[in-house]
Amino acid sequence: MMPRRINADKPHLWKTDIAASVDQFNQWFMRFAPEAFRSTRVKTTGHVKTALLATNDLRSIDATTLKDNPSALSTLRMCTAPPLAVDRLIGLADASKNLVGRMEDGKLPTRMNAAELNAELTKLCRIISRLLDRDIFPWLGAAKGPTDHERNRASTIVADRLCSAVANPIIRNAQEQRQLKLVGDWLDARGYRKQGHPSGKPLTEMEAATYTFRMNLAVGKELKVNIPVDVVIQPKKLRKDRLPILIEAKSAGDFTNTNKRRKEEATKIHQLQAAYGESVPFVLFLCGYFGSDYLGYEAAEGIDWVWEHRIDDLVKLGL
Repeated sequence: MMPRRINADKPHLWKTDIAASVDQFNQWFMRFAPEAFRSTRVKTTGHVKTALLATNDLRSIDATTLKDNPSALSTLRMCTAPPLAVDRLIGLADASKNLVGRMEDGKLPTRMNAAELNAELTKLCRIISRLLDRDIFPWLGAAKGPTDHERNRASTIVADRLCSAVANPIIRNAQEQRQLKLVGDWLDARGYRKQGHPSGKPLTEMEAATYTFRMNLAVGKELKVNIPVDVVIQPKKLRKDRLPILIEAKSAGDFTNTNKRRKEEATKIHQLQAAYGESVPFVLFLCGYFGSDYLGYEAAEGIDWVWEHRIDDLVKLGL
């Protein structure tokens, strides 16, 4: 019941579309990213200064300090030479993955007893203290604390180390929001209206000419789980199976990341087909670095796509 394929069966067009999609993403990135990085850098520098002050400018890195300031761990990882990724710190300290994960979120585990918590935090402190980058923190070898200038300089350097990790999710989220708004505006201009669908109602009872964002759909037979779908659209003219169109918005700033994650969409469509039938209409909305390897993999899995730079192709879905 799916319409004829839009792009998955046209590999002769892929090269041109890939180039156009990359150009579109790069143009958006150049407009958005500088401001995102600047604002993130200012905010992150403030977090770093807070962590320095909480640890008495890195002279009191101990279990008590980390218990009082668990969010400081992400900053402390960047204060070492070399800076430590989460998994590297866990490995070097032989520390609890759950503990470190919770601290990265600014919290402590709720079910870890006090003795175990102290022991785990002490292991983390030992590694961080041993690897502190003393070129950035020259006062650690002196008998006095840092000057305001030294603290500001060190905070800026550590913030720069943190910025990419912190800013990239901001950029991804902004791009996703932009894509959803683009689809919403396109639908609004064609007489559709945004309207949530009650979770207790069957998907086939979604009202015609409506759409919603970020809808959770139940999949699985024995164990029911919800999977999020970015855009769910019920066409004006209902399909015979009355299923709405499901769209996953995807953007990427490099080719490597998309190839690493290409199985995610395949897993999602298999789950949806098992729950709603082989004819469930699921397509991708793409902007950015999606190369031939990625496209070929998705096409082989039966997944079609619409390019953002040719958004009017959405009409071919029956919209």
